[in-house]
Amino acid sequence: MLGLQFETETSWADIAKDNLQQILTDHAFLEQKAASNAVSIIINYSEETELVKEMSNIAIEEMEHFRMVHLLMVKRGMVLGREQKNDYAIRLQKFFKKTGDRTDALIQRLLIAALIEARSCERFKVFSENMEDEELSKFYKDLMISEANHYTTFLAFARQYQDRAIVDKKWNALVAFEAEMMKNRGSEAKIHG
Repeated sequence: MLGLQFETETSWADIAKDNLQQILTDHAFLEQKAASNAVSIIINYSEETELVKEMSNIAIEEMEHFRMVHLLMVKRGMVLGREQKNDYAIRLQKFFKKTGDRTDALIQRLLIAALIEARSCERFKVFSENMEDEELSKFYKDLMISEANHYTTFLAFARQYQDRAIVDKKWNALVAFEAEMMKNRGSEAKIHG
């Protein structure tokens, strides 16, 4: 699915269901971080008009998702917990060597964002399909579609800024790295845990 090389076990969904407040808190903050990432791309690449337009849309949509998750928590009597470090994103960001080339730096950011969105989409699918709670199942199924759209948007933009063969080589290496990383995950009530 989505070019990922490792599929999440359904046992992760059971862990998430048993720790609903934790998974929803983690999810809410991931949406906020996704919005912040889109805004950061706008700030750093403001001369790229089409990119700025699309990142604006993504930032707004991600903040709407944050609001939706938070409202769902409030409706269920939960309080948004404290933000926790996202070691998944931190490890992905360390995959690429730092570069002084603005275009390479942008491509790296876009590929990492695409992969985070792809994995979120895959996790939302697993969660929605293994959820007895009909409201949550529909909620995550709807969000899964949005994450898939974001994944394709980030990947398409990366391919616009450099030769597709070069970008795809970077993408395939990043996906392979992520698959190895995911083999040791799935035991925490976190979207990427």
